[in-house]
Amino acid sequence: MYDFVVVGVGPAGARFARRAAEAHYDVLALEKGEVGDPLACSGHVSTDVWNYVPADAKDRLLQNRVYGADFHVGGADSPSRRFYKREEISNVIDRVELDRTLAAAAREAGADVREGHTVTSVEEKAGYVEVTASVGGDEETFEARMVAGADGPVSRVRRQLDLPEPAEKLHGVLAFDDEADDGDYVDVHLTAPRFFAWRIPRGDAGVEYGLAAPPGHEVNDLFDRLTDEYDVETDRFCSGAIPIGPPERTTATRGFLLGDAAAQTKPFTGGGILYGMRAADVAADVIDPQDPNTLPSYETGWREELSKEIRFGHWIRRAYSLPEPVQRAGLWALSGEIGVHMDEPSSFFSRDHLTKLFS
Repeated sequence: MYDFVVVGVGPAGARFARRAAEAHYDVLALEKGEVGDPLACSGHVSTDVWNYVPADAKDRLLQNRVYGADFHVGGADSPSRRFYKREEISNVIDRVELDRTLAAAAREAGADVREGHTVTSVEEKAGYVEVTASVGGDEETFEARMVAGADGPVSRVRRQLDLPEPAEKLHGVLAFDDEADDGDYVDVHLTAPRFFAWRIPRGDAGVEYGLAAPPGHEVNDLFDRLTDEYDVETDRFCSGAIPIGPPERTTATRGFLLGDAAAQTKPFTGGGILYGMRAADVAADVIDPQDPNTLPSYETGWREELSKEIRFGHWIRRAYSLPEPVQRAGLWALSGEIGVHMDEPSSFFSRDHLTKLFS
């Protein structure tokens, strides 16, 4: 009998497995394939990411430092407005290696991390949870006091526990050009319906191009238009769902959701690496696997941690659908030096940012 079975060893699942193991709980973490493969999302993150990885990992993970963004209302050749800081705002990292680093940290803390385990069934029983996984054509069943569903936007754990779906799922695509680019700024194009497209310089690792839009839009055609405008050929094409808007409930009788499974993401970018790990820390701090009555504390705790930023993020996203003249005027009025934290849209109203805005 494990204390926790964690389904999914992305950033949120690995972080929770590590923290729970450090608290001396018996933790089993299951990943359906190899950790980090296939690539799940962009590797453009705030510098807060270094608070969650071993100190010696930065040199291995860091690909480029970013100081701001050039916002376009049109395509690659359209005029842009720059938002910047004098110090680095964010970093571009090796996204696959991040997952592997976090999983290794969980193993080192004492968690049993197993690859090649595709979870097929999760059943809440009287006093425990039964988790069944397909392993090389065979089945294995594990028992735990609780299950953590960190298995992404299309979460089997969420469905098996009969928990509600996220409010929305976008369709995201990205691919890469291998030509090195040490540029200091990402490009953001407000050309995708109700979202945006992007170009991220990744240093020696090349350039990432991406785009997301609600279902029903031809994201592949929109992506081809983006790369045609930049006159590049890309490879390593990735595609997947981006959950936006947490469901009303993320806990069951003996289970809970983390990360993309709980739509703990930024509505204005779709990124969820840091939000998911922050929620994982809340879970590790308050959940006692022998006491299901602690699950409401996680539900309340992670929402207190993230709901303000998610709410402000929804307001920012609304600006993506404003008429072009309004977007142009807004970018003109707000561009320049900023004091905003990449993961905290509420910092738009911070003293630091307002001082820079009105100077």
